[in-house]
Amino acid sequence: MSELKALNNPINSESQIQHELEALEIFHLKEIQEQKEIVRAFWLDLVKPSDVMLSCFEDAFEEVMFGAVIWALNQDPNFPKVITISRVPHKINDQNIPGSRWGIDNPDSVYRVIPIGDSQSYVIRGKLGKQLFNENHFTLWDDDMKTIGLISGNKIEVDSENNFEIFVDPNSNTSNKNHIKTSSGAKEFYIRDTMIDWLKDRPNILDIEIIKSTRSGKRFNTKKKLEIVKAYMQKWAANTTRWNQQALSKPVNEFSFKIDRDTDGALRNQVYLLGHFALPSSDHCIKLDINLDGAKYFIAPITNIWGTTNDIVTKNGSLNNSQSKINQDGTYTFILSLNDPGVYNWLDPSHLSEGILTLRWSGFPDEIVGENLYAESRVMLIDDAVKEIADDHKISSMERLNQLQKREESYQWRLD
Repeated sequence: MSELKALNNPINSESQIQHELEALEIFHLKEIQEQKEIVRAFWLDLVKPSDVMLSCFEDAFEEVMFGAVIWALNQDPNFPKVITISRVPHKINDQNIPGSRWGIDNPDSVYRVIPIGDSQSYVIRGKLGKQLFNENHFTLWDDDMKTIGLISGNKIEVDSENNFEIFVDPNSNTSNKNHIKTSSGAKEFYIRDTMIDWLKDRPNILDIEIIKSTRSGKRFNTKKKLEIVKAYMQKWAANTTRWNQQALSKPVNEFSFKIDRDTDGALRNQVYLLGHFALPSSDHCIKLDINLDGAKYFIAPITNIWGTTNDIVTKNGSLNNSQSKINQDGTYTFILSLNDPGVYNWLDPSHLSEGILTLRWSGFPDEIVGENLYAESRVMLIDDAVKEIADDHKISSMERLNQLQKREESYQWRLD
């Protein structure tokens, strides 16, 4: 199997490279650019953004639209591919590839999609990647991104070399231990690998094979592909707005709205608390106190209302518990502010005084969410908030530079 080889970056398979180059070519077609302008007008009219959010629209819009193309071009269940989505801008040789982030992405996650038909049979073959925290999930969705099947990485049976096969088909009676039964409406697999240690962790190596005797159609032609692309561009704008409205409809600077984990692409094994923030001035911050309550994993990523994270490579646009300093009582404290507060756990919104926080917890003992999980937020003057931070959590400008340099270096393999 050509895709199953020991790569430093399992994302950059040959099929991924060819897929992104095809997507770039289609993205620049006149027909698609015209659709892009239609969606632009629709989205701006639908959202009516503030000046702050309007200032980041163009970059985010480019990514969301290109992300729609990337995803839409892998919708043929008779000729499926394993395709990585939600990437930051990068290069293939000398070609600049736009980012494809959308949908309130998690910077720790490598996201991949595989189209699935509800009457076909498939084998997903793979090799477990090296992960400090074994958080990878194969979620089977319907067309509305509602979960209809799930198998977690820690439940997959592997051989002595960590290779595995997952059988996907409509059959109920099967001796295959790694098996997911499809049902009417099954649309695609959405696969997440969480990289809690950016430097050392790697996603699973994956490939997909359709059992040819179950193939029921010819390969999509160009006309069909373009129809799907245009529909996805519109759908991505509408879905992102609907999701973010859940946060924007709640009181500002409170992070207590819990997302339904079986709908809208959420992960059943995670807890999400969603909210939006607005900083009164550059002298103010949001002091965020977090209790994991037994969860092995937590992340606080900042996104804009267009559904994309900001600068996550060279700035602390997100922090997970592995990247953060822990308080003596086992809780975590973060400072979200425009100016550097001089504390290790600084969440940097990339000069944007407004945005969305989607807090995520997972890895609960026995998959039972603790009763004491919480996120408490206070808007404060930065100087007052820093007084409440332990001295060993405060850092100098040189230490900040070192922190950010290590962050950028640890992300680099995803771009190679």
